[in-house]
Amino acid sequence: MRGKPSFRQSDLTRAAKGLKAAGVEVSRVEIEPSGRIVLHTDGDNEPEAVSALDAWKRKRDARPA
Repeated sequence: MRGKPSFRQSDLTRAAKGLKAAGVEVSRVEIEPSGRIVLHTDGDNEPEAVSALDAWKRKRDARPA
């Protein structure tokens, strides 16, 4: 007989959407018997740090000619 689940799908969805909004892709999900949700990411998918100068250059170069 199964007991009541200790997590809800909405909890997992909310956590995954939060990471995606931050620009980080989820590579693996672990759900422990206690209900703890662990989201793993690839180190290569983390958002890159952009200096103020680089951000300005990107914005300037993105303008139509």
